[in-house]
Amino acid sequence: MENKTLVIGELNVDMIMSGMSDLPGLGREILAGDVHIVMGSSSAICSAGLARLGEADFLGKVGTDYYGDFVVEQLRLLDVGTEHMIHDDTARTGVTVSLTYPDDRMLITYLGCAPLLRLGDIDVSIFGDYTHLHVGSYFLQLGLQAGLPELFRQAHRAGLTISLDTGYDPYERWGGESLLSLLTLVDVFLPNEEEACAVAGVGDVEAALRELAAYARLVVVKCGSSGAMTLCDGQIVHSPAFDVDAKDTTGAGDSFNAGFLYAYVLRGWPLERSLRFANACGALSTTGFGGTAAQPTLEEALAFLDAQSQGERR
Repeated sequence: MENKTLVIGELNVDMIMSGMSDLPGLGREILAGDVHIVMGSSSAICSAGLARLGEADFLGKVGTDYYGDFVVEQLRLLDVGTEHMIHDDTARTGVTVSLTYPDDRMLITYLGCAPLLRLGDIDVSIFGDYTHLHVGSYFLQLGLQAGLPELFRQAHRAGLTISLDTGYDPYERWGGESLLSLLTLVDVFLPNEEEACAVAGVGDVEAALRELAAYARLVVVKCGSSGAMTLCDGQIVHSPAFDVDAKDTTGAGDSFNAGFLYAYVLRGWPLERSLRFANACGALSTTGFGGTAAQPTLEEALAFLDAQSQGERR
């Protein structure tokens, strides 16, 4: 069986506004220079990145509505397998409005179907078709959270490795002991630096990395324009980011996830090489609008890295 990933998570539409000169405020109107309506969601963007590099299928829940049809069709066009998608006629597909600026973004999300996915919706017999399971947006998966320990145990029994990206907690409760207990079943945990500190309950990212490494088998912390870091034999390993002409940072962390999972988990590359490859995937994804428009193929990412290496040697 070829290495193949199943991604389980939320699926929604992204409405991306760009070209604003200021932040909006109550009672004010600002003008955007452009708008793009694209497939969104952290989990789906990660699956698209994995499909660009290799193979990936997606399992999630959408409404029987226009946006649901739109995002599922977008997955298909991106070569993500959709045979396990669930259509629910009791709720609408979610929508995220993204106000994007060159260095960061603001998000407003209507969850729609995301909290309705439950353990009972997932046929675990399909695990035999995969080698890796990735779950995204833990804090939005309100219906699935309680079932994730059993889901992960079933995945491990089927021989899969497991990765988790919690995303930001809009309720700012950060999971507590339930999440920390779940991390003991996780092979690769992929928070950003704010999420890592919040989940660990500490204010310093390196301290958070060391704290979380006591639970998950491997913790990789995404640090935006500062790159990424992890622990290897008790030592902090830092991989710097790449400087590119960024247009939209939407989904950059999810493209990083795809790059790292492809390199480290599916291909078995060394840790530092995998971090560098993941940083390249994240950086290149920001050169287009939306999370998937500029995700690189394997050849594009390797060519970018080769060019960077040649520039560093000069």
